[in-house]
Amino acid sequence: YYMIAWQERVRSEALTWLGTPYHHQGRVKGVGVDCGQILIAIYEKAGILPIGECEPGYYPADWALHNNEEKYLAWVQKYCDPVSEAQVGDIVLFQFGRCISHAGIVIEWPIILHSFIQLGVILSSIHETILCDKRGRSRMRALYRPRIKG
Repeated sequence: YYMIAWQERVRSEALTWLGTPYHHQGRVKGVGVDCGQILIAIYEKAGILPIGECEPGYYPADWALHNNEEKYLAWVQKYCDPVSEAQVGDIVLFQFGRCISHAGIVIEWPIILHSFIQLGVILSSIHETILCDKRGRSRMRALYRPRIKG
């Protein structure tokens, strides 16, 4: 398997975010970012999303605990298509609470980069405890690939 240019750009940019603290609704490298805003920042920098086009607006930190509406999924579906096999640069979606509410970017399957509460931007295997429920089952629900124009 070889990476194509957009995947290389996504992975390279993603890795520059490692160690950035978690901050709800933040999108500043080295200062603070959450798991949704980091996707926007990385895909904008990699030239996949037009800068400023994807602005989700305000969302409470605990929205997925009290809401069945798939807001996170809807935003991902606006710019991405579902895939069955993970490749570098794809988005992995996880369900915490009642709906999909967490995501990471595939760096090298099954390793993802994501921003996690209290841990900040880290690399994790999709099988790690923090991404599983109390019974050890994966919270992973879907894989998506950004629509690449051109």
